Amino acid sequence: MKERRNIRYISGRIWWMGMAVLALLVILTVTQAVLFFQGQGPIWNVLLTAAVLIGYLIAAVFWISRPYQQAEKTMERFLEGYMVMAGDGARAALLTPTTAEEMKFMEHFLHSPQMMDLNKRQAQYLALQNQINPHFLYNTLESIRGEALIAGLDGVADMTEALAKFFRYTITKVENLVSVEEELDNCETYFGIQKYRFGDRLNLHIEYDPKEYEKIMNCRIPKLTLQPILENSIIHGTELKIGAGNLYIRFACTQDRLIICISDDGVGMDEETLAALNRKLGRGNDSFGSPDEKKGGIALVNVNNRIHLIFGDEYGMHVYSVQQRGTDVEITIPITANDRDVKNRSVLS
Repeated sequence: MKERRNIRYISGRIWWMGMAVLALLVILTVTQAVLFFQGQGPIWNVLLTAAVLIGYLIAAVFWISRPYQQAEKTMERFLEGYMVMAGDGARAALLTPTTAEEMKFMEHFLHSPQMMDLNKRQAQYLALQNQINPHFLYNTLESIRGEALIAGLDGVADMTEALAKFFRYTITKVENLVSVEEELDNCETYFGIQKYRFGDRLNLHIEYDPKEYEKIMNCRIPKLTLQPILENSIIHGTELKIGAGNLYIRFACTQDRLIICISDDGVGMDEETLAALNRKLGRGNDSFGSPDEKKGGIALVNVNNRIHLIFGDEYGMHVYSVQQRGTDVEITIPITANDRDVKNRSVLS
């Protein structure tokens, strides 16, 4: 926060100095115009001061204001915890030559093999940490399932088996990319667990062009992309609706993109909430801030950030919603059947 206050303090100084110069030019131009109309000065004085005023305004906007805003935005992105993308520092108008050298060093360091290796090691550590004693969890669930079968509680046994399968996918499968088929299988497992709670009140529909089945199912996608959004649709959409609810996972292909739409016919959201959420998603890598958890934004932002990180900012998600009509979450990713074809392979573990 100290760095941000310093940036704004310097910005304030530049703004006040600029306004002072502008005020002087306006006064000078008006003065020359008054003298001209009173017959006490030549026309070229008015034209010259007016030209200087217009030139100053153009220079202030294009040479000072816009580049400085870009520099401030770049710095704020860094302060929010995201790496500065390559070239951002070069495009920004920096305060001093020393700042330019510091930015160049920072870009070189953040994109160095050592930094990438450190990020990989941290991710691997977290993945291993999340797997601590998973067999205890599976064995416990299997014991519960066995007791349920002995007691004749087939429903409890099936639910326990589904829960073990869901945890096994979530905890054990640590690679960054999986196939759409694997993600769908995990969604169906999760939905099967939810059916024990909602019964016939909840229905899941999966739609795609049969001619594109192999292409869609083999496409690589970040692990846990679909299930968190499906869960979000249930909790914040259909669960709050009176009566039965429907969930849809639709797939469509363009020449080089896969478009996935996860929809519900639940309560939807108002325009203000929708706009705020899409602004968060649209900001891409500078959206570390968390939207209101009660409105279900955290899962969406998390998935969207991972898509940006792996595939690039041109991919991601957008949300469409109408109150009492439902919500559509549209995800766009490149059609990739091999991890080696991913744009940012260095972020993969």
